[in-house]
Amino acid sequence: MLRSKNYEPHMPLPDVKSARLSACQYVANFSDSHPPLTNVRALIEAERCYYCHDAPCVTACPTGIDIPSFIRRISEDNVRGAAKAILDANIFGGMCARVCPTEVLCEQACVRNTNEDKPVEIGLLQRHATDAYFKAPGAPLFKRAARTGKHIAVVGAGPAGLACAHRAALLGHDVTVFEARPKPGGLNEYGLATYKTVDDFAQHEITWLLSIGGIEMRYAQRLGEHFTLAGLQQQFDAVFLGMGLGGVNALGIAGESDQSAGQGECSGAGSGGSVGGLGNAVDFIAGLRQARDPAAVPVGRRVIVIGGGMTAVDAAVQSRKLGAQEVTIVYRRDRQRMSASRHEQEWAQLNGVTIRTSSVLKSLDVSMGQVQGATFASMHEVGGKLEATGKQWSLEADAVLKAIGQTLVLADPRLSTVVLRDGRIKVDDEGRSSLTGVWAGGDCSWGGRDLTVEAVEHGKVAAHSIDRSFGIVRDGAPFQRVRRELA
Repeated sequence: MLRSKNYEPHMPLPDVKSARLSACQYVANFSDSHPPLTNVRALIEAERCYYCHDAPCVTACPTGIDIPSFIRRISEDNVRGAAKAILDANIFGGMCARVCPTEVLCEQACVRNTNEDKPVEIGLLQRHATDAYFKAPGAPLFKRAARTGKHIAVVGAGPAGLACAHRAALLGHDVTVFEARPKPGGLNEYGLATYKTVDDFAQHEITWLLSIGGIEMRYAQRLGEHFTLAGLQQQFDAVFLGMGLGGVNALGIAGESDQSAGQGECSGAGSGGSVGGLGNAVDFIAGLRQARDPAAVPVGRRVIVIGGGMTAVDAAVQSRKLGAQEVTIVYRRDRQRMSASRHEQEWAQLNGVTIRTSSVLKSLDVSMGQVQGATFASMHEVGGKLEATGKQWSLEADAVLKAIGQTLVLADPRLSTVVLRDGRIKVDDEGRSSLTGVWAGGDCSWGGRDLTVEAVEHGKVAAHSIDRSFGIVRDGAPFQRVRRELA
């Protein structure tokens, strides 16, 4: 519920403003959070790899990168060969090296963990190889097969859609990508913390990806508004849906504005609903990512972020880096149940974010249409279900950001007929949906952990499935075994 407070002249108004820090502080706060390895450090780290024959790190990688192979090439000072081994399996290998939770994937599986407390730094080695390649790419790594005459429509220019488009183009098909936003990249461009992808890396990587040819980009094209799925099925030989999740879950409290669950971008103040200071974390992150100067982004002095995933951590940490003095993440279950990895949780705390768990929002405290704070009910788990303990606690706040998950928007009539599972498009292990000639992948499809690396694999696997559905006979065509595994 929204709990109104009687306004009194001595009560502090919400303290939300921009330019809280000096120019030097902004530069330091939004520089690369994890600097790359030097050449010498990369060679030393590469030598730590055992180059296992049945490497568990490869099995742990959703895209199946041959990790021992690319690390060996680094040790041989063959960074181009290392980059080729990476990008063959994961066309977004550069971005994934920056944002992939390697600590719970390949590095967790590293055999170095058996006898030591530190795995091979696979993520940093992957970045070392791909960064070196992108700085001096030289001759193209990939060449398109002969044109097949087939034309594929891809909805969404995020990791899944562009991975599908690139692999389909590589196989000789023509691809048209429809993207709702003015820029490609999806969450790589709009949904990741600014300090994780500096120097406009997302767009540089996509520019390189599109250089394969055969891919037409159409921007400001929203499914259900500017085109329909039925129309795509009539015009194209196959359709891949990779549009992500456009809606935002509501807090579920009485009086919450429907507007706050919409798709519009909000400022650092957390605007987006009828209650000032209440906003969506994904919009806050997107607004900061697209800002020319972080000093221009307003932020509250006291910020509450509700949620327990990586989006919550990114929003909370960036609030601190913008100058917020008090930032608190509040999650409904215990720390072990947070979807943000332990590494991400520790990163938040290292940056001055407080994490409070086992608490559910009871009400927002509002005065004159502005958030003044929030009241939470303490919870405990009984038989796997949350129950209130009867205790409550409150926090003052100038802004409250929701990071409680996103939902699939079924704005297109044809899309509303597709079979869903848990609110997302149900697909088989090759990405085929219940609609003939329609595949799906990435966050809009069921299965997986909402990771960039998994979205890339979804798009790649779907492209090969689409290719096989055409029944084209060719020699020497690249083939990627199906790796997609549903949770």
